[in-house]
Amino acid sequence: MLYMKTKIVTPKEVVAHRPFFVEQQKDVARTTAYAYCTLPRFVWFFSSLAGFFAILAVAQAQDLEPRAYANTPVGLNFLIVGYSYSQGGLSTDPSIPLQNAKLQTNSSVFAYARSLDVFGLSGKFDVIQPTSWLAGSATLAGQSVDRTTSGFGDPRFRFSVNLYGAPALSLDEFKDYQQDIIIGASVQVTAPGGEYTPSKLVNIGSNRWSVKPELGISKRFGDLTLELSADATFYTDNNEFLGTHTRSQDPIYALQSHIIYSLPYGIWAALDGTFYAGGDTTIDGKKSNDMQENTRIGATLALPLSRNYSTKLYWSTGVVTRFGTSFDTVGILFQYRFGGGI
Repeated sequence: MLYMKTKIVTPKEVVAHRPFFVEQQKDVARTTAYAYCTLPRFVWFFSSLAGFFAILAVAQAQDLEPRAYANTPVGLNFLIVGYSYSQGGLSTDPSIPLQNAKLQTNSSVFAYARSLDVFGLSGKFDVIQPTSWLAGSATLAGQSVDRTTSGFGDPRFRFSVNLYGAPALSLDEFKDYQQDIIIGASVQVTAPGGEYTPSKLVNIGSNRWSVKPELGISKRFGDLTLELSADATFYTDNNEFLGTHTRSQDPIYALQSHIIYSLPYGIWAALDGTFYAGGDTTIDGKKSNDMQENTRIGATLALPLSRNYSTKLYWSTGVVTRFGTSFDTVGILFQYRFGGGI
C-alpha cells in the first residue's frame, strides 16, 4: 500500500513557487500516467527519490563479510537463516529539496551453501534469498512522502574458489591443516527475481541483473587473521523504470578489510570496514549526478552452539557518506551444517 501526499515541483517551479499536487489515493491511474508522460521534466526528482530508497540494494551489495575465503572441509552443507534491522537517514545532493530522509528495514535471509573440491582447490557455492519489509519517509518541498512495501528480494548466486593456500581437504585431513596465506576469487550473480511493480518508484527488487567479481587475500598470524578484498559490481539496465523508461547505473567498486581474532572453543570476533565508490545513474540517458563514495565500519561475533549449530551477530554503521546511505544495521544469523563426515 502506497500513500503519498506531496508537492512535486521542477527546479524552475521551486523558484517561482508554483507547486503541483498529487493525491495518489484519489486517482492512482491518472497520477501514474502523468508521471510517465512528464518524466523528462522531473528526472531530477525521480532519480533523487530512487536514490533515497536505494539503501536496501546498497546494504545487500556492501555486506561486511569476514572469513569469506577461509578454508572449509569439502562436502559440508550449510543452511542459514537470519534477520537484520536497519534504520537511519540519507545524505543527498543539497541542490535537491529532499530533506529529513529516514528509512527502516526489517530483513530476513534464507541461504544454502556447500563446500566443494574444485580440481584440488577448496571452493564454495551459495544460494541466497532475502526478504524485506521496508518503510521510508522524506520531506520534499515541505510535504511528506511515505512508502511502505514488502516482498522477496533479488536472489543471489555465488561461486568462490581458493586459488592458493587452501587445498581441498576431507574432514579428517583438515585436522592437520594450518592456514598461512590464502588467495581466493569469487563471482556473484544477482537475478531480477524480487518484488517489482513497474508503475511504482520504490520496489524491493531491482528488475535487473548484476555481476560482482571479487579477489581476496587472507593472512594468519597466530590467533590473528588479516583479510583484504576488492570487488566491482556491474549492472544491466532496468528497462521498466516507471513503466517504459530506462535506468542505467555505473559499476560500484569496493574495498573490504577485516581483523579477525580467534578465541577458544571455536569463537571468533572481527572488526570490519569497507569503502565503496561509483554507481552514478542515468534515466533515459540523462545523468543524475549521484555517484556514491561511502565508508562503513562494523563488528562480527561468531559463537558455536554445538557440533552442527552456530550463530553470528553483526553490526555496522556509516562513517563517511558522500551520497547514498548513512545508516545503522544489526543482525543475527543461525547456521546448521551437515554432511562431509560430521
